[in-house]
Amino acid sequence: MPTVPNTTATNAATGTSSTAGKTAGTLGKDDFLKLLVGQLRNQDPLNPTSDTDFIAQMAQFSQLEQTSNMASANDKLIAEQRGARAVALLGKTVTYPDPTGAATTGVVERVEWTSGKPSLTVGGAAGIDPDSVTAVQ
Repeated sequence: MPTVPNTTATNAATGTSSTAGKTAGTLGKDDFLKLLVGQLRNQDPLNPTSDTDFIAQMAQFSQLEQTSNMASANDKLIAEQRGARAVALLGKTVTYPDPTGAATTGVVERVEWTSGKPSLTVGGAAGIDPDSVTAVQ
């Protein structure tokens, strides 16, 4: 997928400016559609884009949208799996590194979600990241 710097840029084809503040500076489906519309507006009327070129670009747009939808669905699935793993730890004795790095062991008493991510309360200590658990008994 093409990348752009994470700055404000002016699109020469459409004369519009947009901020490319997307993850990893990638072009999204809206950017692709703007480029396609700009290309159609500025094409040479005596030498227009061929039907096959236009169909190929529409197929690319469709593929981009499908890939974007699949990535979104995967993100949701990963979040659900992470939550299920955290809930499965309830009542179990786990070992995790404390803020100083020392191994700490305790029973998982509670699972809370903060900003959509699970957080454990272990032996009275809240805010433990389930991914930091190194052992389960």
